[in-house]
Amino acid sequence: MPNAQLKLYSRALPVIVVILFVLQLTWAFQGWTILLVGFGGAWLIAYLWSRSLARGLRLTREMRFGWTQVGDVLEERFTLANTAAAPALWVEVRDHSTLPGYVASRATGIGGDAENSWTVTGVCTRRGAYTLGPTTLRAGDPFGIYTVTLDLPARMNLMVMPPIVPLPKIEIASGGRAGAGRQRSDAFERTVNAAGVREYLPGDGQSQIHWRTTARRDALFVRQLDRATSADWWIVLDLDQRVQAGHGQDSTLEHGVILAASLADRGLRAKRQVGLLMCGDQGLEWMPPRDSPARRWEILRALALVSPGRTPLANLLSQLNPSLKGVSSLIIITPAAQGDWIETVLPLRWRGIVPTVLLLDPGSFGGRGDVRATLAALADLEIAHHVITRDVLDRPEMRPGRRGHWEWHVSPRGRAILKSKPRDMAWKVLT
Repeated sequence: MPNAQLKLYSRALPVIVVILFVLQLTWAFQGWTILLVGFGGAWLIAYLWSRSLARGLRLTREMRFGWTQVGDVLEERFTLANTAAAPALWVEVRDHSTLPGYVASRATGIGGDAENSWTVTGVCTRRGAYTLGPTTLRAGDPFGIYTVTLDLPARMNLMVMPPIVPLPKIEIASGGRAGAGRQRSDAFERTVNAAGVREYLPGDGQSQIHWRTTARRDALFVRQLDRATSADWWIVLDLDQRVQAGHGQDSTLEHGVILAASLADRGLRAKRQVGLLMCGDQGLEWMPPRDSPARRWEILRALALVSPGRTPLANLLSQLNPSLKGVSSLIIITPAAQGDWIETVLPLRWRGIVPTVLLLDPGSFGGRGDVRATLAALADLEIAHHVITRDVLDRPEMRPGRRGHWEWHVSPRGRAILKSKPRDMAWKVLT
């Protein structure tokens, strides 16, 4: 039951009625009586009208999706009902949602014993945790004497996850026993089972080069070995505020979050055990590798809520060192162009950990820093690495409004074929 408040908005009419009443007592005149009855009757009608609206107005909010991703289209359905006999000539629906850029407030009207519905859509432009609701209704009588305010506390939590995008150009060097990916020089066992070929990456041994394919394609290719074991993936996201560049969605921070989310999704789909390590403004986030459906949502939720901190990448890797096993792949996502953190990677390599560095180029995000020296150091140490510029993740999945709607494809014969539809079509009432 909403909390309804009936408030006298205009005091002019009560003042006029009091004056007319005094004049009628002190100087009896038929005109005063007529005016008193007219103004007094309007006052009474306004009060009864507003009181009926306070009892009869109801608003129901329903939404689709309990969680969304950046770029998804959010859809809400509002249903305004009036069980009173008197119509509400004007109703102000004021939304107090916290979702950035989402506007659901509007002005409308409704007849007596009637029901109106409308739909509001908005684009989720920023990751994070938000609320839809509460809502406030304001209405009143036709004379503007009383206003009715109904506070509707119903709300729903909305989690906006970072987008997951395909990363075809990024290959993770696998750790583990021989046959689980890139061959290590200190491995005791060898395998001759090859599943295919792939392009050469820094750190691949010369014994893995497939010379026939290399000669045919005029580029270095290596044998893709069968995976004897499935190595754990440790994703380390550098959130140090001092090395970030860019603003908003076009920043190393947001691109790093998207990379971490997309790689975690890729690893879990490949039946890897995926873990996440980062340290932002809210403290250390430590998720040991695990392969389960719940781990995907745990990682995405943590990435949705993360904000930059002041913990250097070197300190983060030093904390991770004791927890890594020799069958782990270490994925480092960082915009730290100076490369002073590379020294902390060497002890991990000595233990058999295979690192892959995704170096966000701060220059492409409008920041300062030259990554050439760091790239040269990584190449000298035969550490697999990729340079991530701002245009690498420039994909339709990151553009607002690309998901959440029905998408159709028209065949050459003119038939409409459904390509995709929203994930969850059920309406959920805000409570």
